[in-house]
Amino acid sequence: METINYDYWSKVDLRVVEIKAAEPVEGSEKLLKLTISLGSEERQIVSGIAKSYTPESLIGRQVVIIANLEPRSLMGLESQGMLLAADSPDGPVILGPERLVAAGVKIK
Repeated sequence: METINYDYWSKVDLRVVEIKAAEPVEGSEKLLKLTISLGSEERQIVSGIAKSYTPESLIGRQVVIIANLEPRSLMGLESQGMLLAADSPDGPVILGPERLVAAGVKIK
C-alpha cells in the first residue's frame, strides 16, 4: 500500500451527513440516488449500494462522505461526493458515526 503525507491527507474533507431521500437509479441494479444534508446545504450522491440497502432503510441515517470530491456523472446523474463503505464479502457496509452528531460535522 502506498503511503501519503499529512499535507495530502489534510486536503480530504470527510463529513457526517444525514440521508434525507433515497431512490433507485432507473436502468441500474446497483445504484441509488441519495439526497444528503450537510446541515447548511443539500447535495446529491449516487452510490453503488442498492444490492445491500433499500432506499427506505437509509432515510434518516447518518453516514460519512468525502465532501470535496470533484463531481462525477453516473448514469446521467451528477454525484457531488462519495459515500464511504467497507468492502465485505456480503457487499458494502456503509460507515457512520457511533452516535448522532450534527449534519455536516467535519471528521478530524
